[in-house]
Amino acid sequence: MGDDFLSQDEIDALLTGGGGGSAGGGEALTLDETEILKEVATIMASATGNVVGMLAGRTVSANVGFAEALPQNTLGERIAPSLFAFAMNWDGLSGAPARLAASEKGALTLADLMMGGDAKELPEEANDLYLSAAQEGLSQLVGAALTNLSGLLGGARLAPSGTSGKLVDATWLPFDQLPPTDLVWVAQVGLVVEGVDPFDLFLVLPIPNAKELANRIRQSVSPEEPAPAPVKASAKPAPAPVAAAAAAPSASQEAVYAPRSAAISTAPVDARPAEFLPLHSGDGAALPGNIDLIVDIPVRITVELGRARKTIGEVLGMGPGSVVELNRMAGEPVDVLVNGKLMARGEVVVIDESFGIRVTEIVSRAERIRSMGI
Repeated sequence: MGDDFLSQDEIDALLTGGGGGSAGGGEALTLDETEILKEVATIMASATGNVVGMLAGRTVSANVGFAEALPQNTLGERIAPSLFAFAMNWDGLSGAPARLAASEKGALTLADLMMGGDAKELPEEANDLYLSAAQEGLSQLVGAALTNLSGLLGGARLAPSGTSGKLVDATWLPFDQLPPTDLVWVAQVGLVVEGVDPFDLFLVLPIPNAKELANRIRQSVSPEEPAPAPVKASAKPAPAPVAAAAAAPSASQEAVYAPRSAAISTAPVDARPAEFLPLHSGDGAALPGNIDLIVDIPVRITVELGRARKTIGEVLGMGPGSVVELNRMAGEPVDVLVNGKLMARGEVVVIDESFGIRVTEIVSRAERIRSMGI
């Protein structure tokens, strides 16, 4: 081809944001790889929405804003002046380094929701408690997303390891080992939680690892099939070309996501009526399969001695020495609330110089889970 024309690789690089040069020490993303990685971003968004919705007990909408290659030295300014960066490696993908980032306010919002708050009164600066909760929350999001991704990899297990989180500024470079201007693959997931200001999460992968992930998904979803055996000539007329073209899927669909036809066997099979175990009544209920995602999340425990209703005038008239009569008799058990949900009842005790609760009554585990909206 003459010097006045671009090669196909250069065209692909321009369309995918590669600028025609190398990215991260390797080739730029092809159009095929870009489309597969968009599906990865969609899976990330779905897992993020499910986990945040489960933790917050609210309606959550998660959508992919963009999924493309960008210079890594532009990400900090694009996200926020101050952001929370969560670093990890992906076991099962050559230990690929990966990053998940959010603005500082977004991290505080996620942390407050996880701890049972309403994200209305956030601290001005992130403290150790909020940073720990944010890191735990992002770890759960990544774990759920990688579990879902395993389905596209033929069941190959992906898991985060070596996780850590910290606050950084706008000069943040996701991967210090790469030149600042190297391209990285970035997927933006926008989260809209009911009653809370929206915030974004950003998943970042080096280009070589993003290419490896895309190629493994492509090989797993559409493995190469042996060439069909030659067909003998038949007296029957060949089908019309138009019908054949209408029945054949496009090459890109077949290479990435086209389902393969299942083979039909004519061998005899052992068919018998289905047998089911009898159902037994009881107050127990099966726990959600993903309950282990949240067992390490901190929650607020509140003890409620009683309640009272007063008029505004009576409240304004209160002063030192005022007595408020509660709706509970002396000696009656007090309520133990977890994130505002009734979990148990008990009696007040004194432990050294502090008050405590001795639990005397507790609801079933299944009822506790249902009351927490899980």
